Amino acid sequence: MAWMKLAPMREICNYSDTLEHMPNSILSILVTVGGIFVVVMLFNFMIFVHELGHFWAARWRGLYIDRFQIWFGKPLWEKKINGVRWGIGWIPAGGFVSLPQMAPMEAIEGEADIPKNLKPISALDKIIVAAAGPLASLLLAVVFAFAVWGVGKPAVEYKTTTIGYVMPGSPAAEAGLKPGDKILEIDGQRVDRWVGDMEGVSELIMLSEREKVHFLVQRPGVDQPIELESGFEIPETKWWQRKAMRKIGIAPALSCQVASVLQGSPAERAGIKTGDVFVSLNGEKLWSPVAIEKQSVEGKPLLIGVQHPNGSSQQLEVTPLIPNNWTNHPNKRPITGIQWGESDEIRLITQHPTPWAQIGQSLKWMGDTLKKLFAPHSDVSMEHLSGPVGIASVFYDMFQAKNGWKLALWFAVVLNVNLAVLNILPLPVVDGGHVVLGITEIIMRRPVSGKFLDIVQVGFVFLLMGFFIYVTFKDIGDLFAPSDSSQQLPPPTFAVLSTPVPA
Repeated sequence: MAWMKLAPMREICNYSDTLEHMPNSILSILVTVGGIFVVVMLFNFMIFVHELGHFWAARWRGLYIDRFQIWFGKPLWEKKINGVRWGIGWIPAGGFVSLPQMAPMEAIEGEADIPKNLKPISALDKIIVAAAGPLASLLLAVVFAFAVWGVGKPAVEYKTTTIGYVMPGSPAAEAGLKPGDKILEIDGQRVDRWVGDMEGVSELIMLSEREKVHFLVQRPGVDQPIELESGFEIPETKWWQRKAMRKIGIAPALSCQVASVLQGSPAERAGIKTGDVFVSLNGEKLWSPVAIEKQSVEGKPLLIGVQHPNGSSQQLEVTPLIPNNWTNHPNKRPITGIQWGESDEIRLITQHPTPWAQIGQSLKWMGDTLKKLFAPHSDVSMEHLSGPVGIASVFYDMFQAKNGWKLALWFAVVLNVNLAVLNILPLPVVDGGHVVLGITEIIMRRPVSGKFLDIVQVGFVFLLMGFFIYVTFKDIGDLFAPSDSSQQLPPPTFAVLSTPVPA
């Protein structure tokens, strides 16, 4: 049986010139329908390969095969080919191969057409057939991993661990963390990036299990590293959404180089030009544009230290203003009118990890997730896992990105490893449960009681379906979470000055 779940990752697609001339509404519909179709096909292909492993092993060992079905429930389509019923169910939650000589599975697969005088099979046959599904998923992961090795995987290299902004009144501010502090360790674990591979500053804070998050930081002008402990806060979410993860109120250090200045904006009026670099704000060193954005909201004059491309520097006063076209908007706020350039700390790269590195990393993430689920002080819980709806949503988002198919290819590696591991766990109903039954039969030299199996299987089916409904509800809740897009501000415009701005 295949049932997929995973701990839950948008850019705009680039299209050819021929598509640019199509009406936006039609183009949007075609892209959406095409994306959904690709996701559904890829999703079902992985389920099909998993079940094909069971099918081939059953044929090899001479088992009677009643049905091969993708998705559960009453078949929407069914056809009998060479004595096997092939079908598609109406509940999009995996698939199964109905093998009556294995443990009874009527609670999930429905009643099977069992021939008279059907002989029992050996315990070894049960083990081989049950393990063949996870093995097929693992082999498919290897195939995808070789493809990723060749074409590459898009990634964001975010190497800084220096704090650029600390939210006033936040747990981080109360703990004494300051802009410019370089984070060396979090809870005793060395860190060398802000985000990435579940080992960055952001992830380690979110996944911390301590009552307070422990930091080892190197502060500018201080010889020895400083140890600090910070509390945390968990943002509130709606009851139908997943619980948020820990935050302490910090942002990374980023370049403060001006990419462009809006015409007529306060920045232009102050004499700020493209290529200028902001180095200080109100007399203090500036570590991130976030500080400018946050203080602009107050609408008070900002004293900004500016370094020009020619090497000269000066102090300029900028008074943030509300753009002319925002004055009647409920979310209006003062801004400086600056668009920031790309930061040196962030680079878009293409990685070519070996297949073994991809499989190993996927297994590590899987193990870490399971540990966090059962750790007594972890904020990670069952609600943070995803079912088919959540996984399909992730695939869809990836396909919408530039070169997103490469990212989706890599995600298929992770997903198939998850599918293999989850199905080999020693739990009733899943493949690992059948393996355990086979091993038990070998040890006891007799099959496990059918009546006992019925009770266990039915009980676990109810638990499994209840959990499936729960995570699917959360998936849908996240998918259709209230959006503030209707409250988004339009591109700002300022009144153009009638007199030229002094150079």
